Amino acid sequence: MAPEARTAGPSVRLAPFHDRPITGPRALPRPLVWARHNDAVAGEAGTRGGTRRAPKPKRQFRPRLLLLGLGALAALVVWGLLVWVAIDSGRSARGGDSSRWAYLAVASIGAVACLFLCLFLVTTLLRKIGILDEPQPKPRSSAGPHRH
Repeated sequence: MAPEARTAGPSVRLAPFHDRPITGPRALPRPLVWARHNDAVAGEAGTRGGTRRAPKPKRQFRPRLLLLGLGALAALVVWGLLVWVAIDSGRSARGGDSSRWAYLAVASIGAVACLFLCLFLVTTLLRKIGILDEPQPKPRSSAGPHRH
């Protein structure tokens, strides 16, 4: 129910939310508006039209994410074993067994590769879950390289 229009004089009506005249010698003819400026956006006057977020998607089992997590865990376990082998081989090699230097080198390179693989799989898993953002491609300029 709209409130009654106030009057400022015998021929000038005022809108309920404004104190300036609706009609006058220089005013354009327009209908009397009983709404505020934000009503079209908000829906009904004074109420919130709804939330701006989409409904959360239903969680579901995704076996690919499980495989990524298990692969990262396996790479981490193998990394730990290779570090342990490298430490043991290093102690033996320093104790005089010169054939253990090769084991030390192979175990060290394998440990670095396994740790890299583990970090790569964890990063991929976090991107698929939505915790990390996907990398944005760099914009290519149509002009050639910048030269001074």
